[in-house]
Order: sequence, then C-alpha cells, then structure tokens
Amino acid sequence: MRKIPAPSVNAENKPFFDAASQGKLLIKKCRSCGEFHHYPRAICPHCFSGETEWRDAKGTGTVYTCSVLRRGVPEPYCIAYVTLDEGVSMLTNIVDCDLDAVKIGMRVKVVFQPTDGGPPVPMFAPA
Repeated sequence: MRKIPAPSVNAENKPFFDAASQGKLLIKKCRSCGEFHHYPRAICPHCFSGETEWRDAKGTGTVYTCSVLRRGVPEPYCIAYVTLDEGVSMLTNIVDCDLDAVKIGMRVKVVFQPTDGGPPVPMFAPA
C-alpha cells in the first residue's frame, strides 16, 4: 500500500481532520450566500463572508476527471477531481479498484485512508 504523507493540520482545518478520524466527511457552507466550498477555510471564496459553518457531506459524488500515475512512483495510483453531490470538487485519489476501470462520470463514495503519522484523509472508491 502506498504511504500517504500526513496532512498539515491547523486551527482552520482541524475540525475537518477530526471528523475524518471519526469516518465523517465535512465541508464548509456559507451562511451569507448559501454556497458550499472546499478546501476548508474560514472565509467564503464566493462572497468573502466570514459566516461559514461545517456541514456533514453525503460522501458520494462523481469523478470529474482523473489520471493514473505509473511512472516515477513506487506504486501506481489514480489522482482525480471528484464532484461531491453537494456541488464542490475535491482533489483526491480513487482507491480500492482496478485503476484502469476508473472513468469520468463514475459514481464514488468516500473512504478514509491512514496517513504516515497523521489523521486519515478522504479518498474515494467506486460506489
């Protein structure tokens, strides 16, 4: 299994990684404009309001784009953008499947993978 480096946890994203440690996916929603956003940050990137809150995500989505890396890595892996059902996109990995079977439009669900000395991180597997 590929070694995943530990994410950099800070005060702004700590609730995200605390939830990941419990097997839950959180995303931010702006109370001013109503838009969801990811990567977790205190200021809404849509309207610049500081009125954001954590929300549980369904943990399901669709592969928007993907690429399988095979050269220069100890073990092949699939990097992808997944569009969550809530509308935000996450840069992630697709795991637990034949990498050649990953396709744009494929339905996926969140799984949490351990990291090297840090909290688990969300990745996605076929739904």
